[in-house]
Amino acid sequence: MTPMSENPLSRLRRGLTVFAGLLMLWSLLTLGNIPAFLLPSPASVAQALWNGRDYLAWHTLVTASEIVSGLVLGVLLGAGLALGMMFSPRLQRWLMPLVLTSQAIPVFALAPLLVLWFGFGMSAKVAMAVLVIFFPVVSSFFDGLRRVNNDYLDLARTMGASRRAQLRHVRLMAALPAFGSGLRMAAAVAPIGAIIGEWVGSAEGLGYVMLNANARMQTDVCFAALFILVLMTVLLWLTVDALLRRLIAWSPEHDE
Repeated sequence: MTPMSENPLSRLRRGLTVFAGLLMLWSLLTLGNIPAFLLPSPASVAQALWNGRDYLAWHTLVTASEIVSGLVLGVLLGAGLALGMMFSPRLQRWLMPLVLTSQAIPVFALAPLLVLWFGFGMSAKVAMAVLVIFFPVVSSFFDGLRRVNNDYLDLARTMGASRRAQLRHVRLMAALPAFGSGLRMAAAVAPIGAIIGEWVGSAEGLGYVMLNANARMQTDVCFAALFILVLMTVLLWLTVDALLRRLIAWSPEHDE
């Protein structure tokens, strides 16, 4: 049985075991002489989660909407660019340097400019998430489209398939596993763009909560927001992974 085809229950048990181990280690560390403002105990973080549940729930919804919007737009942009470069080598020569340049510039350097251009609302955070997301989608999907078995394409041409039919029935189907890998990566890094945008300029969202709590030395609230962000990221990745397993169950990597 391959790791990709592992029983979901086994994966859940292993994840819970790792979480319990980290929680125990965290509890042991807080038993020392470490001040609470540097490292709060799990109990104090749980209390902060409960006491600020309404406050944290609102900011979680804001960040979640930014992440989901950025993920959808980033995937659409990345897939569109990959298809465009596949059909037009000239477009590929012009776009690929721009795509690489967008990743060479540090994200923190672009965040203030995006806030300046789009304002302090949701648009800047979504744009930041899109910027982080679209590169893994472009690179993985484009690579999958290029690495199609030539025998399949020759067979399609022999059977009189048009270029559009070759794309739909051969290239796209063969590239879906690679696209799925890029989509999983995009789901894992999607929160980064939104949080960085909130750190640079925002009055709502989990990034704002962490900055505000850090300024007030409320480390337990900062940890509570961080815990929610980690949980949200894990749930998003698991959701994307489950959808991909259902959509491309025929892929060899999903064989039982």
